[in-house]
Amino acid sequence: MTTSSLERAADSFAAELARHRTGRGLTKKQLATMMGFDPSYVSHVEGRRHRPTEDFARRAEAVLDAGGVIWQRFREYDQLRQARTAPGQREPASPGRWLPPGTGLVVERETATLTLVDGTYRCVIRRRLHNAGTEPVTRYLVRVAVDRWPDDPGRSNRHHREHPLTFAELRFRAVHHDGGAREPMHWRVRHDRDAYKEIWLLFENADGPFPLHPGERAEVEYAYRVGRVKWGPWFQRAVRLPTRHLAVRLDLPAALDPRVWGVETSLSADEGPLRTPVRRHDRGDRVVFDWSTDDPPLNTRFRLQWRFRQEPAETTTPVPPRAADRLRALGVLPPDATPPGRPARPFDLPREATAAREVVGRLTELLAQADEVHTFSPGMGLAAPQLGLDAAVAVIRPADRAAPPVVLVNPRLVSESPETVEQYEGCLAAADHRGLVPRPLRVDVEHARWDGSRMITSFAYGMARLVAHEIDHLDGRAWTDRMAPGVPLVPVEEYRDSNA
Repeated sequence: MTTSSLERAADSFAAELARHRTGRGLTKKQLATMMGFDPSYVSHVEGRRHRPTEDFARRAEAVLDAGGVIWQRFREYDQLRQARTAPGQREPASPGRWLPPGTGLVVERETATLTLVDGTYRCVIRRRLHNAGTEPVTRYLVRVAVDRWPDDPGRSNRHHREHPLTFAELRFRAVHHDGGAREPMHWRVRHDRDAYKEIWLLFENADGPFPLHPGERAEVEYAYRVGRVKWGPWFQRAVRLPTRHLAVRLDLPAALDPRVWGVETSLSADEGPLRTPVRRHDRGDRVVFDWSTDDPPLNTRFRLQWRFRQEPAETTTPVPPRAADRLRALGVLPPDATPPGRPARPFDLPREATAAREVVGRLTELLAQADEVHTFSPGMGLAAPQLGLDAAVAVIRPADRAAPPVVLVNPRLVSESPETVEQYEGCLAAADHRGLVPRPLRVDVEHARWDGSRMITSFAYGMARLVAHEIDHLDGRAWTDRMAPGVPLVPVEEYRDSNA
């Protein structure tokens, strides 16, 4: 091994770092600050005055999101460097020495169990977390993804557009194990797509927050279920945090005669077989397959796959009712059921406060039910006339599900900004279509308190659009009337395609 080869490896690392930094439009000082290093450090590494360290390389990979290339260049350099060091002087391997910036979390043990019962896959993930960082951890990101035909992406995409995964069917739950007790954890949606969900597990519940402080450990567990019409024959685990032990169990019906195998991929290697075997255990009418590994490398993906040798011939998937049909079953009227041009009747407050509260309660309850069968990720609202109620009340659920709903009683639009934006809009009464509607960027709305007094609230951007849409309902105006003449509604499938 020559010094020149080690120098070339260091040069290669520096060049890759500079390429991704300039590609992101960052100065050396900006990158160093984002990585938590002295402002001159990146300049010294790129100028070959400092050699890269493991901590520096991992942070650069994470901040620049380089697809593993920067980390691979460092590994090539580090292998050459260690080969030149006397055996007694080599640094011991320390896979958990580096921690992702801003988290400090280590997964000491993950156990994932997937069970197939009566045509439904039930998944339970349990993780023991250690906060090895310096800041309290208040939330933890988890992912749920389905792929009906993993070898045919086009077919899967079409299938999931027509049959999107919903939180109603997932029945997602999360708990925190505190000694022998199981404390529920609140959670919040980060991304909601047809076949993919990202969810923040919050270290809090109705009794208050319980952050994971530096040096503390906690066991969290989350569970969900997906029918076989949406879940294909695969189960994947991705290593995104330093992990000490990863174990996977598949529990499948023996009558289907399952055959299971596995593959793994990483940033530096193509797909190959699992390095440790999958163990089979026959247990009466069930077959259990166990697989585990210790200290898996970061960014490695492990996928267990299977087929059923006694699988009956696949039949055509029954087409579920459309979103508009499901919402009408809850009581949301179609667009032509409410007479146009007639404003909703305002409440005489405070005399009719009790009746107004009852309408608010009914709207709030139905909005929660509507959210279970059809989620509008930008938020959604419901006005009393959409339920056939002649009442000037609307309830709006913001896009941020952690925020409380907005209740408007006897609202009146008093001013709006001259600046407008034209965006696609949806409506619970026509949930299968979207329309391109111009709306002001800000609206000022006067509305009533329960004691009859009035107040003015300003709403901006997305909330301004939601509020203006519901006030249209209360004023007896169809939201489609605001669309440009001749512009048609777009089926929700085409709308999703255009926003993929």
